[in-house]
Amino acid sequence: MSKNLLARLSLIALALTLGACDKSSTAEEQAPLATVRIETIEARPLTISSELSGRIAAPRIAEVRARVAGVVLQRTFREGSDVKKGDVLFRIDPAPFKADLDSAEAALRKAEANAFQAKLQEQRYAQLIDDKAISGQDYDNARANARQTAADVAASKAAVERAKLNLGYATVTAPISGRIGRALVTEGALVGQNETTPLALIQQLNPIHADLTQSTRELNDLRRAFRSGHLQQVGQDQVKATLIQDDGSLYPLPGKLLFADITVDPGTGQIILRSEFPNPDLDLLPGSFVRVRLEQAVNQQGISVPQRAVQRDSAGIAQVLLLDAEQRVGRQPIELGAVQNDRWVVTGGLKPGDRIVIEGLQHARPGEKVQIDDTPLPLAQVTGQ
Repeated sequence: MSKNLLARLSLIALALTLGACDKSSTAEEQAPLATVRIETIEARPLTISSELSGRIAAPRIAEVRARVAGVVLQRTFREGSDVKKGDVLFRIDPAPFKADLDSAEAALRKAEANAFQAKLQEQRYAQLIDDKAISGQDYDNARANARQTAADVAASKAAVERAKLNLGYATVTAPISGRIGRALVTEGALVGQNETTPLALIQQLNPIHADLTQSTRELNDLRRAFRSGHLQQVGQDQVKATLIQDDGSLYPLPGKLLFADITVDPGTGQIILRSEFPNPDLDLLPGSFVRVRLEQAVNQQGISVPQRAVQRDSAGIAQVLLLDAEQRVGRQPIELGAVQNDRWVVTGGLKPGDRIVIEGLQHARPGEKVQIDDTPLPLAQVTGQ
């Protein structure tokens, strides 16, 4: 083969190679860009919530006890039912107390008779002392006797009142309205013998309290934010409370914050916050463990992002995909706060006007350009990734 032929073949091979490279570069340049949806960050007022744990507590609890000694004759309520203040719950044998009342009334009548006689004697001696018919000592004795018998009448009246009270205590009534539990004694039981025997327990269940605990560190952080002006404090009567049930669902009825205790538990460094919730169906029972979300502050320039837009790297650092002016993708670490309505509250790393990717994250690669899909989403479309 001649040298000229070899030179021609080399030139042809070189031309083919250069042509292939040009075609590859052109194809690469014409590759379609990944399509994403974005959200432009805006600052708007955001409610700052704290999710606290605690237990349900009855606002009013009354232990029904026997106030006199005797044998229980009757239980008049149905266990687990609602009772009203003044309803009869138990009847204790009233016979001994009725006898004590009769005796006290008889003693009162006797004392009144003695007082009447002493009063008449004092009046007669008052006339005789003027005529010098009796000595002054006799008159003084008559006056003292009249006062003594009057005191006996007063003591007898008090004894009658005490006997009436004891007779009334033989009929045990409900001290408050609420739901009564099981009976702690049965008919025939001797109660009140040298002690006030518990008979039953009544608890008010509607409305009901949720006693929560919050650390002093969290409270101090809130106070510092209030003083710096970063957060705006919500009035105590305006704090909204949302109860989270054991299955994670929200209790349908909103509550309110009643007060925050002024004493810190030295063992835990926490204080008690008491909230109140309506409980018409008695779904909330005392002793139950619950979580409550309290809206304690407002950030007038708050920033939030959809939960689906947040990714985490291998170190667990939260980040979002951020677009620059040329629509190139970059990773932006952010600091997260609480979750509100499927959105993360962002406490650092973003500013108003930033554009973040909220859909198409799996196709957007850092350093590459993307195109933005700004067509409106249908209402029925699921927006999760």
